[in-house]
Amino acid sequence: MSTRAHVLVLAITVFNLIVILRLVRRRELRAKYSILWVSIGALLVAMAASPRLLDRISLTLGIIYPPATFFLGAITLLFLISIHFSWELSRLEERTRTLAEEVALLRLKLEEAQRHQPAEEKSNEPAP
Repeated sequence: MSTRAHVLVLAITVFNLIVILRLVRRRELRAKYSILWVSIGALLVAMAASPRLLDRISLTLGIIYPPATFFLGAITLLFLISIHFSWELSRLEERTRTLAEEVALLRLKLEEAQRHQPAEEKSNEPAP
């Protein structure tokens, strides 16, 4: 990779890390996700700062073409993130359903209480 391309990749990854840190600081990204994204951002900055790092990792894994190692890692990471978000979505759907049922039961109890209340008030009124 040329020096110009190397500097561009490094600048883009540092910019991405700054965006992640701003989202965390403004509390627009929850803490449990911020650790994940800050770690990924730091890893990308390290790989951009040291392009030979990817070559060494590829050599260690026995992969001849270093960009293939990067794409394998990216695809694996995206797969794991999509599984995590699917699990999170399923959990939230269950909680939403439970809350909707509880609200429906409370609404029913409130309507029953309001129906019985006027009858009780009439019976408690003094006779003329």
